[in-house]
Amino acid sequence: MRHFNFLRNPPADDVGSNVLQFLRYLGGPACLFLEGEDTSRTRAFVSLLHGNEPSGAIALFRWLKSGQRPAVNIVCVIASVQAALETPNFSNRMLPGVRDLNRCFRPPFEDAQGELAEEILELLRLHHPEAVIDMHNTSGSGPSFGVCTHMDRQHDALVSIFTQRLIVSNLELGALMDISEHSYPTVTVEVGGRLDDEAHELAYEGLCRYFTAPTVLAQGDTDWGLELLFNPIRLELNEGISLTYAERPSELHDITLSLDIEHHNFGSVSQNTQLGWTGVSETELFSALDANGRCAVDKLVRVEEGRLYAAQPLKLFMITSNAAIAQSDCLFYAVANDGSTICN
Repeated sequence: MRHFNFLRNPPADDVGSNVLQFLRYLGGPACLFLEGEDTSRTRAFVSLLHGNEPSGAIALFRWLKSGQRPAVNIVCVIASVQAALETPNFSNRMLPGVRDLNRCFRPPFEDAQGELAEEILELLRLHHPEAVIDMHNTSGSGPSFGVCTHMDRQHDALVSIFTQRLIVSNLELGALMDISEHSYPTVTVEVGGRLDDEAHELAYEGLCRYFTAPTVLAQGDTDWGLELLFNPIRLELNEGISLTYAERPSELHDITLSLDIEHHNFGSVSQNTQLGWTGVSETELFSALDANGRCAVDKLVRVEEGRLYAAQPLKLFMITSNAAIAQSDCLFYAVANDGSTICN
């Protein structure tokens, strides 16, 4: 069953006067083929895998309205259109009762989201792009960063088009970037908070560079000046644990996180940094595995006299202030304070 609508070089006058009209014009998951000056090469741009992350769709809409022609062919995949259009617009990560699409890029592809992910993979195989950018927003405010599964000059070069911070992750969660291989290097780019105008602008500026640059993969030895963070650990809530965000502890929940916790995104925290309150032990609340599959909860957080603290100097990122995302995905990712892997 085919899920995608296919469009080739859509005219600027057809795509609407704002991004919501553009998504209605697409009518569902869509693949747009933009013919380049050099038709012998193709790049891919993927966005809206999550319906509450609008920057990529906004950037693509602005590009189409500008009437520009890319340097090479561009295949654009816009996925969770229906989720984005659910009211309130750009508020639903996915439709109720379905899986997170960016956890579906590995078999089995048995449900509707899995079939959609499999079709995206087939589109990429068909066009065999020289590079793939998968654009996202963070759920809370925070700086931009890129993520890839392994570090080399090609991945470094792709990330540097958008940001100067790169996370090299060995986590295999079924995300699109897990497919990255030498045939088409793939990076995830998180341009910043989904409600931040700065993120929308960064997305558009980076997209323009990606679409118009004659070359986006490194030629020779180049120092891109990236801040590197290696093999983060995810801190996840255990099943059945209730969570809220407040200025003081809530007796109605197992754990209360500080209202301003997202301000620690990419900042350093010490073992004295309080993250919230709880009357439950850290091992009852959380799960976290290091690169060797061993429990690493005590390397990330500790509970002392009803308060939740960082367990050691750390650098935290992808901190969310959305309880639903914290419970369905994770609270945050962490590396050692110098950006290295946290070791037992």
